[in-house]
Amino acid sequence: MQIDLSGRTALVTGSTQGIGLAIATALARAGARVVVNGRGTQRVADAVRTVRAGSGSEDVTGAAGDLATEQGAAEVLEAVPALDILVNNLGIFGSAAPLEIDDAEWRRYFEVNVLSAVRLIRAYLPGMKERGWGRILDLASDSAVVIPAEMIHYGMTKTSLLAIGRGFAKDAAGTGVTVNSVIAGPTRTGGVEAFVRELVGDELSWDEAQRAFMVKYRPQSLIQRLIEPEEIANMVVYLASPLASATTGGALRVDGGYVDSILP
Repeated sequence: MQIDLSGRTALVTGSTQGIGLAIATALARAGARVVVNGRGTQRVADAVRTVRAGSGSEDVTGAAGDLATEQGAAEVLEAVPALDILVNNLGIFGSAAPLEIDDAEWRRYFEVNVLSAVRLIRAYLPGMKERGWGRILDLASDSAVVIPAEMIHYGMTKTSLLAIGRGFAKDAAGTGVTVNSVIAGPTRTGGVEAFVRELVGDELSWDEAQRAFMVKYRPQSLIQRLIEPEEIANMVVYLASPLASATTGGALRVDGGYVDSILP
């Protein structure tokens, strides 16, 4: 299966590391003009170089801006006024005792993980509809469906993204624009490695720590390992392509079989 995204412009939010960086690299490798996003100009510049090196494409630029704020979103929109592919990957996560999460933390998670995506969809979807083609992808999580007790505030935001994706897909009905959510399972990134250490400690080797984490905290996983970021990126590239033209309003799983349900 050959995926060619030549001539398409893609913005991947929160793409200076982890899953976002892998998605940006995979899209560039498929021929898209890719815009890397992060809050800091230096980290964005470093990520642009990484994507170029990893993809073999020089058609990679950066747009710094904190998308959890109106000002940061405006800065990115000024730098990138039109898009063909929007990947809302920006997100924060962490564990917390449920009854100790205060109002400010609930708002912070909502603003970063949810409202940032809504702002960009609201800004870019009209142009996609006018041009008759577009792809919007929201990076959700298995935590949207299987809410972890230690991450209720995070799970809430990912459930919200599923609702947003379905709703905006209906708004784009019949226009040639598709809107989907990708349910990513436990994935090996720098942030997740730190999260694993937070829960199981630093005494074990990484392989032992990963195994202990999966057995205790994610025992439903059918692959019994953390997913590699590139495996998430593969699904995103497919959904961003013309080959996925009949897939919209969906929540597609790349979760290693973690969610113990047929749908979704």
